[in-house]
Amino acid sequence: MTTTTTTSTMNTLLVANRGEIACRIFRTCRDLGITTVAVYSDADAGALHVREADLAVRLPGAAPADTYLRGDLVVAAALAAGADAVHPGYGFLSENAAFAAAVQDAGLVWVGPPVKAIELMASKTRAKELMAGAGVPLPAPVDPATAGQDDLPLLLKAASGGGGRGMRIVRELHALPGELLAASAEAASAFGDGEVFAEPYVERGRHIEVQVMADEHDTVWALGTRDCSLQRRHQKVIEEAPAPGLDEALRTRLREAAVLAARAVGYRGAGTVEFLVSAEGHPHFLEMNTRLQVEHPVTEAVFGLDLVALQLRVAQGEALEPTPPPAVGHAVEARLYAEDPARDWQPQTGALHALEVPDAPGLRLDTGYTGGDTIGVHYDPMLAKVIAHAPTRAEAVRLLARALERARIHGPVTNRELLVRSLRHPDFAAARLDTGFYDRHLAGLTAPAPGRDPGRAALAAALAEAVSAAPSTAPAPTRFGAWRNVPSGPQVKRYRGEPDGTEHKVAYRTRRTGAPEPYEAPDIRVLAVTPACVTLEVDGVARHFEVTADRGSGGGSGGGRVYVDTAHASYTFTALPRFTDPATHTEPGSLLAPMPGTVVRLAEGLAAGSAVAAGQPLIWLEAMKMEHRVLAPASGTLTALHAAPGHQVEVGALLAVVQEDLAAIPVPEETA
Repeated sequence: MTTTTTTSTMNTLLVANRGEIACRIFRTCRDLGITTVAVYSDADAGALHVREADLAVRLPGAAPADTYLRGDLVVAAALAAGADAVHPGYGFLSENAAFAAAVQDAGLVWVGPPVKAIELMASKTRAKELMAGAGVPLPAPVDPATAGQDDLPLLLKAASGGGGRGMRIVRELHALPGELLAASAEAASAFGDGEVFAEPYVERGRHIEVQVMADEHDTVWALGTRDCSLQRRHQKVIEEAPAPGLDEALRTRLREAAVLAARAVGYRGAGTVEFLVSAEGHPHFLEMNTRLQVEHPVTEAVFGLDLVALQLRVAQGEALEPTPPPAVGHAVEARLYAEDPARDWQPQTGALHALEVPDAPGLRLDTGYTGGDTIGVHYDPMLAKVIAHAPTRAEAVRLLARALERARIHGPVTNRELLVRSLRHPDFAAARLDTGFYDRHLAGLTAPAPGRDPGRAALAAALAEAVSAAPSTAPAPTRFGAWRNVPSGPQVKRYRGEPDGTEHKVAYRTRRTGAPEPYEAPDIRVLAVTPACVTLEVDGVARHFEVTADRGSGGGSGGGRVYVDTAHASYTFTALPRFTDPATHTEPGSLLAPMPGTVVRLAEGLAAGSAVAAGQPLIWLEAMKMEHRVLAPASGTLTALHAAPGHQVEVGALLAVVQEDLAAIPVPEETA
C-alpha cells in the first residue's frame, strides 16, 4: 500500500480542479505564500481559476473524462510545473484512491486523507459494513431482488460517487426494475461503476452532517453540525451551521459517531460524515465524504477557521490543537446555480454579463466566475456560493436573503429568486426542514411573486432606451417636473419577460425636448431618466430602476436582452420586434433540445416509424452533470429521428418528430 510522505515545507501547490473550489484554495495559498498551479481544459482556457493561478497547465480536450478526470495528465502537469503538492478540491478525482496513490508515487504531497481511508469509504456498501462494526447507527439494508410492498418507499443509490448521480426514490413496486436499470446506467456513466444498492427512504428526514478534521498525531476534531436538507435532485441548495432545532443529546451523539467513523478508517485531513435524521430524531449513517465539502464555508464562519489552511498544515505533518475553538454565531450558505427551477431545474448556458454581490460585514462570496465569462455545457451549473454569518440564525438568514436580492446577475437564468423566497419561507424561518422541502413548496416558490411589478420595470427599460437613442443635447440625468408641452404620438415597445415568457407592451411618447414620458399613465411620474437609471414616482413613492442593455445581442432593436434591477427585485427582458416572424414556427410534434448537451441514450428500439406513447421518455440528454429526459408530446408515430448517442446538440435543435395518432397508446410501465 502506498504511504503518505510527510514534508516540512510546501512551496508550490497544484489544484486538480476548476472553478470556484480552485479559486478558493488559491486564496489560502496566497495568504500562506504558496505558489499556485491551475490545470485547465480547452473549454476553461479563459476561466477565472486559470487567470488567478500563478502557473497553468493545459489538459487537451473539453469533456471531464478527457481532462479533469485524467489522473495521469494531472500528475504530469504537477511535475511539469514544479509543484511539490496536489490538492484535489471536491468532485472529479477528489475521492479516487488510485489518483491519490499516483500523486504520492510521483513524490508529491497529497493534500487529502490516506489512500486506505479513501478505499474503505469509496464504496458506500463497504463503508456501511465498516461503520456498523464501529458502532455508527445505520439504516437496515434492503435487497432489491426480494423487496416487497412493505419495504417501500426505497432509495436507490450508487455504491461509488455522490452528488445525487444514480439516486432514485421508488414508491411503486412495479417501477423498481426500471429505476434500478436507470440508476445503474447513470452511476456507470458518472463513476465507471454501475453498482447500486437500496435502503429505506426516510420520509421528511433531515440531512445532517458533521465536519471532521484529523491529524497524524491522533487528534480528531468534530466541528459541529451542518443542516443540508434543502436539496434539489439530491444535490444541496442551502446549507447552514449549526444545524438548527437539534437537542444537545442528539448533537453529542452525532459528533461522537463522526469521530468513531474517522478513527475507524485512520482518517487524516478534512472529511464529512453525513447522517439522515428521521422526524423522530433517530440518526442513520449515510456516507463519509473523504474530501472538503462544497459547504465548508459555513463551518469556517462559525469556528473562525480556514479549513484549507488546516488541510495544508496537516498534510505537512503539523499537529492540531487538542480541541477546536468554540463556535460563534450562525452561518448560512446559498448555492447560486445557472438553472431554471420552474422548468425541471434545466441548466442554463451562455454569457454571464454581470455577477456582483454586495460587499458587507458578515458576507462572503466564493465564485469561479466574473462578469464577461461564459457558462458552458461541460461542467456543474454552480456559479457561486454566497455565505452570511451573524450572531443569530434569523440575522444570518435575513442578511443572506437581502444580499441575494440586491445582487446584479445578468446573463442566463439562475435560481436566485428561488433562494431568496426559500430563505423567507415560513417553514425555513421556523427551521421546519427536511429533504422534501422543494417537493412540497417548489410550485409556490416558482409562482409569480407578490410585489413584483414587471410592467413598470419594462416601462423603465423603454424609457431608458428612448433616452439612449435620442440625440445627446440635454444634460444627464434629465429631470422632469410637470409637463405641459404638446407631445408626439405614442410609441410601443414589446418585451418578453424571462424566464416565464410573458409579453409586456409599453407605450410612451416623446416630448419636443426629447424627454420620454409614459403614455396614458397618470399614476406614474417620471422624476429622472438616463440610459442606466430611471426613477419613477408611483403613489407618492420614488422607485429606482437600474437598466442595463446587452447591446451585443441586439440591444433594444429586437432580440437583445435588457436587465432591470430594483431594490427588491430583478427582471430580465428580451426586446421583441414590432411584428412577429411567421418563419419561427416549428412543425407540430417537434421535439426540441431544451438545453445544449450530449445525447447519451435513446429509448430501446427507437427508430423512425416506432409507435410512442404520450409522456414516454424517448431521448436522454446530459448537460452540466445532469441527465434530462425528452418525452413524447403525444401518442403516435415517430416520423423522424435526428438524435443519436454521442451527438452534441444546441438548445432548440430538432431531435425528433412525433405525428399524433387519434387512438391513445398507454404508457408502458417500464418507461414510466
